[in-house]
Amino acid sequence: MDMGMASLLNLAKLGKNIKSKRFSSYDKTGGNEDFWRIKAGETIVLAEMEGAGCIKHIWMTTTESNNNLRGLVLRMYWDGEETPSVQCPLGDFFGLGHGKATYFTSMPLQAFYLGLNCWFPMPYAKGARITVTNEMDRDSFLYFYIDYQEWDYCPEDLGRFHACWRRQLVINNNPKEDVSSENQKKLINTTGDDNYIILEAEGKGHYVGCVLHIDTDEPGWWGEGDDMIFIDGEKWPPTLHGTGTEDYFCGAWNYNGLHQTYCTPYFGYHFKGNSDYTGKHSQYRFHIEDPIYFEKSIKVSIEHGHANDRQGDWSSTAYWYQIGRTKPLPELGTFEDRIPYAFGGLERWPGKSRKELPR
Repeated sequence: MDMGMASLLNLAKLGKNIKSKRFSSYDKTGGNEDFWRIKAGETIVLAEMEGAGCIKHIWMTTTESNNNLRGLVLRMYWDGEETPSVQCPLGDFFGLGHGKATYFTSMPLQAFYLGLNCWFPMPYAKGARITVTNEMDRDSFLYFYIDYQEWDYCPEDLGRFHACWRRQLVINNNPKEDVSSENQKKLINTTGDDNYIILEAEGKGHYVGCVLHIDTDEPGWWGEGDDMIFIDGEKWPPTLHGTGTEDYFCGAWNYNGLHQTYCTPYFGYHFKGNSDYTGKHSQYRFHIEDPIYFEKSIKVSIEHGHANDRQGDWSSTAYWYQIGRTKPLPELGTFEDRIPYAFGGLERWPGKSRKELPR
């Protein structure tokens, strides 16, 4: 039975000692200024709960102008923890890459341009706190709903929701060469060491998916990179070794030459660049029916091109549940580090610093 059907069947089930609650940005004066202003450099608490419960739905909106989607940072804390379990730029948390608004529909995340929705359940036992920080040098604003339930207790077998953002300027790592069975030279990757890292976590839990964004000025297909997911410290080749980027994201044949975007509940290609494969691209894969379990650690990685022979601006958001987290989430860098690049022409950048690249 799929998750949608299970949810519909559960609609008739009456709750026991469950209270529905909400935090929102409504105008407490009774007026229509239903948003919160966030000053430059300011952190505001959107929601703070006590006791046990579960967040069921989050809706937010702002504007994409002035890089708001990368300048506002969303953080979530469970059960009194001091370091966040969720740390992402606002737009990237909801699946929007490149600091740009778009339309897409999946089961856990949807964006109707800038109507941003998250349906991942987020349970907690001893309280929760959600904050937004404006890391820009100018004021901003946010509209939001956070719908949650108060419970008598939180079952011990429920993991805590996690999400983290990463970004890397990947370059051609001069992969090793070998000779094929047809006596032709071929590039090989027998370690996975130079792969792009989507997630690296320690503890016990399960990975439930990611959104990956690629921006490149290098023409030609960038999707020959294999996904490699290393469970509990295993060495190459991992148990979960894939066959290509668009294959991991459940597409095929170069997404049919990048002719169109598409969205399904569990996978999609929702932002399309240029027909020569340059420009900005986005894709997602959610492991709703097939979570990837780990007992001690997990490293989710993917090659940037075959054997890591491609270059570009890669960023991603990973989503997972776990307990016993021992590794802090990756730092986001400064706001300047998160501003998307605006590549023009076919200029390449190996050896250049970020400050030398065009925005």
